[in-house]
Amino acid sequence: MQTKKKILLVDDELSILRLLTIKLKVSGYDVMTATDGQEALDLIDSARPDIMLLDVIMPGIDGFEVLRRLRPASRLPIIVYSARTTNKHEALSLGANDFLPKPFDVDELEKRIALLLDHKG
Repeated sequence: MQTKKKILLVDDELSILRLLTIKLKVSGYDVMTATDGQEALDLIDSARPDIMLLDVIMPGIDGFEVLRRLRPASRLPIIVYSARTTNKHEALSLGANDFLPKPFDVDELEKRIALLLDHKG
């Protein structure tokens, strides 16, 4: 029996967390959520997700700082998303595997998740 892949979803907008959590759970993923960067970093250590979906613009530790702290020691696949498309270059240069501008199509997000998880393998 195959275990569900674990997704860590990081966003300070509760409506986005709810929508994506429901959609991804229906698609068969185990979803954990964090509302800020520090909570995300703590969950990575304790819950060992298979992939992370990371918003850039958050209070406190933002998505860029999460990438800065995580990348030297982790190869966790990370899809970054942001309402500011100008954040794409910095996110990718800091080690994100993919970038989606908000608003994005949830079906497209799922395809990118599957692609990265298959590649991780």
